[in-house]
Amino acid sequence: MHKWSIFKNGILNENPTFRLVLGMCPTLAVTSAVVNGLGMGLAATVVLIGSNLMISLLRNVIPNEVRIPCYVVVIATFVTIIDKVMAAYTPGLHEVLGIFIPLIVVNCIILARAEAFASKNSIGDSIMDGLGIGLGFTLALMLVGAVREVLGTGTLFVAKDFGFSGIELFPQEKGALFMILAPGAFVTLGLLLGGINWLSRKKEAK
Repeated sequence: MHKWSIFKNGILNENPTFRLVLGMCPTLAVTSAVVNGLGMGLAATVVLIGSNLMISLLRNVIPNEVRIPCYVVVIATFVTIIDKVMAAYTPGLHEVLGIFIPLIVVNCIILARAEAFASKNSIGDSIMDGLGIGLGFTLALMLVGAVREVLGTGTLFVAKDFGFSGIELFPQEKGALFMILAPGAFVTLGLLLGGINWLSRKKEAK
């Protein structure tokens, strides 16, 4: 498979959120704002690229009987690095994301790509797969976050760690608080999933 096709596949055909419906915990929990989704998505992307690279590199060395524990150790190493870097340079975002950064270790997206792709393909292809899946996940989180942030608070792209107060689209008191609470996450994700599936079937029908 051509590297561009592998990359595009992760964003579109095998988007982890909208097509494979994986990684639902962070998708529902941290997407009350676009910046939260961006931070979570980029953290997962770095871990995906790093773990895919290392697992592909070691795929002929790791014994089949202990491959899953080995994959978890590799993934945990990259998660620890990302966790410490975010705590140092983006403490506000790190605090908001909280436990969901360490939980990347057991994120089904990361382990699934290690087992299904990186352990069976070349280093270059594995890196492109990690990049595509990671960016697909990031874009999905940002889309969910954008809908919830705008409808819930009337603002967009609030990034306190970088001193940006966001773009105010309408007064906050006119926002629907429901959207930035847990039920709003389920409603937003469900509507987006339904809309994307409808568009996909319409396209296939043509």
